[in-house]
Amino acid sequence: MSDVKGSAALRATLVFNLGTLGALAADRFATRVEALGLKPKHAGLLAALDAESAASQQELASRLGVAPSLIVALADQLQALGAVERLRDPDDRRRQVLTLTAEGRRLLARCAEAAEAADAELASGLTAAQLAALTDGLRALGEQ
Repeated sequence: MSDVKGSAALRATLVFNLGTLGALAADRFATRVEALGLKPKHAGLLAALDAESAASQQELASRLGVAPSLIVALADQLQALGAVERLRDPDDRRRQVLTLTAEGRRLLARCAEAAEAADAELASGLTAAQLAALTDGLRALGEQ
């Protein structure tokens, strides 16, 4: 059985380390945004709306690669918080367009603060050069 790779080989892989760190980072971010009454998916929808200013629920589902029913559920919750509003598209009354409200922009800013705090905590043991290299490497992987 000497040809069977062990745990050291697994721990040396990029995908294992990214997965482990991703789960840790996601948990830390989730804990922080939970204090705002949100889940990370709410933050993602707020960020998507901010990037596009206004979009239909169907367009958002397609762009984010999720089921339209998830966008509807998240939008319902965000609307109840006063973070988004639904407007009928004047060109197609069957479509509902989501837009951020002032409260939505405030919540998005708080989510960014939560992410920055989680970043600082997660990267606290890295030097500035290590953090820059990690950030550059992750960005390059994401652009592939």
